[in-house]
Amino acid sequence: MHGIILAGGSGSRLWPLSRELYPKQLLKLNTDKSLLERTYERLMGIMDADNILAITNTKHISDVRFQLSAYKKDIRILGEPAAKNTAPAIAIATKYLIDFGVDDVIVVVPSDHLIQDNAAFRATIDEAQKLAKLGYIVTLGVKPTQPSVGFGYIKAGKALEGGFSVDGFKEKPDLKTAQKYFNDPKYYWNAGIFVFKTSTLMQTLNDVAPEIYNITQKFDFVRQDDIDYMTFDKYPSISFDYAVMELAKNIAMVEMKGDWSDLGSWDAVYKLNKKDKNGNVKIGNIIEQDCENSMLYSQERMVAGVGLKDIILIETPDAILACNRKDSQGVKQVFEKLKEAKNDTHKIHTTVYRPWGYYTVLNQGEGYLTKMICVSKKGQLSLQSHNYRSEHWVILSGIARVTLEDKVFMLKAGSSIDIPVRAVHSLANPYDSELKIIEVQKGDKLVEEDIVRYKDIYGRVK
Repeated sequence: MHGIILAGGSGSRLWPLSRELYPKQLLKLNTDKSLLERTYERLMGIMDADNILAITNTKHISDVRFQLSAYKKDIRILGEPAAKNTAPAIAIATKYLIDFGVDDVIVVVPSDHLIQDNAAFRATIDEAQKLAKLGYIVTLGVKPTQPSVGFGYIKAGKALEGGFSVDGFKEKPDLKTAQKYFNDPKYYWNAGIFVFKTSTLMQTLNDVAPEIYNITQKFDFVRQDDIDYMTFDKYPSISFDYAVMELAKNIAMVEMKGDWSDLGSWDAVYKLNKKDKNGNVKIGNIIEQDCENSMLYSQERMVAGVGLKDIILIETPDAILACNRKDSQGVKQVFEKLKEAKNDTHKIHTTVYRPWGYYTVLNQGEGYLTKMICVSKKGQLSLQSHNYRSEHWVILSGIARVTLEDKVFMLKAGSSIDIPVRAVHSLANPYDSELKIIEVQKGDKLVEEDIVRYKDIYGRVK
């Protein structure tokens, strides 16, 4: 088998912990590994690591590559130049595998789901693989544990070998309809995991989604492994369910064995975490009095709660979320409002982690931005330049090795240096203690995208 990991995401549902540039799949929510890393490990249990392909938005490639490089240095990652939903992502990733001679069963998995029973997952995929070899596109259905309005539903039809035909897909229902589905054993939650042969998918796309099929055939990954923006942008923005699953005739469903959660809301995260005797989840610097069935999360400051019942309270350095547990699906709408208002708290954290360490935004305004940069021992920023900004560095602690054009400087605490616009430069920490500097950026365009990389020890330059 081969695997496709859908590693995109907007970061909207678990805001403010997740952000557009650091979505939920990159978070370590209740273990020392991210959801993306756990997804990769899960696939490694049923296929060779060489057979796994990840597809993500171009803005997430460096983070995805960094997390997965711990498992495989040359992990294959496709970068989507625009967000077009799951149908184009699955189509183009499958075409990539076909171009390199793959005519096999493919397992498509989202990178932001939590599955803890890997043995049960493998048994489910084994059943789905049998139907996929018979020409079905197989989706996995989860037996509902409650009448949820946050999931789409699948109605199972007649029995097949190890699964069922599908009588229909149902959109996220209102509560009354969800209760009806919950009471009917034919209805399952739609897990968004698909299993099919490459040839089956392409024939089905040709039959039910010819526009997607025709655009997909224009890509030749033997000649060019990048996704051409102009061609990719012609895709409609549509989910795989809408484009394929609800229209095709060769659809089957296999019941998901074991556990599954899409962690699609803070309430879902609450339910999966360990609770005290009053049903509270407390993470971080928390003090509570007479609280019940609530989740209190502190990333930096002390959070105190008194008399809270069924409340979600999430603190990060630049934002606080408070909502009723039953309303936590509405966090996505808050995220969209922040986006419309061009409020950067939807997009990025004040502290951002990178392969070499992290930086924290201290202050910013019209034409300037100040950061504290911490470079871990032996860490090194890429050799880079900026088209729109100059930088001024002040060394706070440690010793910095600064490359500026064709010169190298060793700077101690208290020293400073100016980096002009378009100057090729790098910052490295060759020692075993942390290096901390203050960086002051000046310019008309102060964005992370204003980085032209030439060399990078973490593989962020092709």
